[in-house]
Amino acid sequence: MPTKRKSPGLKKPAAPKPETTAIEHTAPVSVTLFDYAALLDELKVRIRTAQVQSVLAMNRGLIVLYWDIGRSILARQSLEGWGAKVVERLSSDLRREFRDLQGLSARNLQYMRAFAEAYPDAEIVHRVVAQLPWGHNVTLLEKLKDTAARLWYAEACSEHGWTRPMLAEQIDKKLIQRQGKAATNFHRTLPAPQSALAQQATKDPYFFDFLPLRGRVEERELERGLESHIREFLLELGVGFAYLGRQVPLTVSGREYRLDLLFYHVRLHCYVVVELKGAEFKPEHAGKLNFYLSAVDDLLRGPGDHPSIGLLLCASHDRVIVEYALRDVHKPIGVAEWQSRLTESLPDDLKGQLPTVEDFEAELSRLRR
Repeated sequence: MPTKRKSPGLKKPAAPKPETTAIEHTAPVSVTLFDYAALLDELKVRIRTAQVQSVLAMNRGLIVLYWDIGRSILARQSLEGWGAKVVERLSSDLRREFRDLQGLSARNLQYMRAFAEAYPDAEIVHRVVAQLPWGHNVTLLEKLKDTAARLWYAEACSEHGWTRPMLAEQIDKKLIQRQGKAATNFHRTLPAPQSALAQQATKDPYFFDFLPLRGRVEERELERGLESHIREFLLELGVGFAYLGRQVPLTVSGREYRLDLLFYHVRLHCYVVVELKGAEFKPEHAGKLNFYLSAVDDLLRGPGDHPSIGLLLCASHDRVIVEYALRDVHKPIGVAEWQSRLTESLPDDLKGQLPTVEDFEAELSRLRR
């Protein structure tokens, strides 16, 4: 049989390769599921971050808009003598035009005017107060007259993430006057900038309004009360304190000693020993706390920890006596008062006469019999 000749110049097309499935080119199922879960988590984080950034950008834009509206109203009233009635008319017309937009009431327009008057500098608006929600800014306007104080609380609010009620509470408690005011020896016993950061982490006085205190208070009663209200206590201490325990045992030379309260400060990277006194500060209190700090540094302090700090909270103290007591102490110690503003606000003849929660419970038990 004659052979069949191939056409010149033509090549036989290559046989098509079999299609490959996704399974043939993927990792084993378990690894694939793991990669998918990791990708899903990563995308969730990205989306949430974008959402937060979008909300923050919207908030900043809204605050700047309110400031601009307030500035326009303020300028017109100053130049043309417009009265309060014009604000009401503006509110009515703007609400009619922008039916879906909230915040255009006459009252809110007045707040916008006050907002622009309080912050004439656009840079301050963009850098500080535009970082806060409008309700926080209204609280600052209502509760504070001094611009420097408003900016201080605005920056603290941005740093600590306070809610509006928390901001109002810190203003009512005059935090700006108490922050960093404890009597300490930090400048001598801690290196910079640790000493400045530690000083700023203190207050004087500390307010324990959440405790039902009256009359002379025993240390153990105070400890139990603070532990049972640990959330409120941590809020009063400030940002960075992590609670580790009450009556924490330390064994030194075969003898057991107990710390009233032990914390770790995550920003200062150190242990904080809090000792409580129901009476006035005495010089010997500093010596005892100095001993505790030496033991904590030897027994608990790790390689990455800074020197431990002591905080002595007393019912009262004389700053001159505290200064003498701490002058030659080599461990960092701060001394401050604790107060219950409820008790402090009562007349002297009524202090110590209010019934406690236990008194109420006992009386109720008697009446039920």
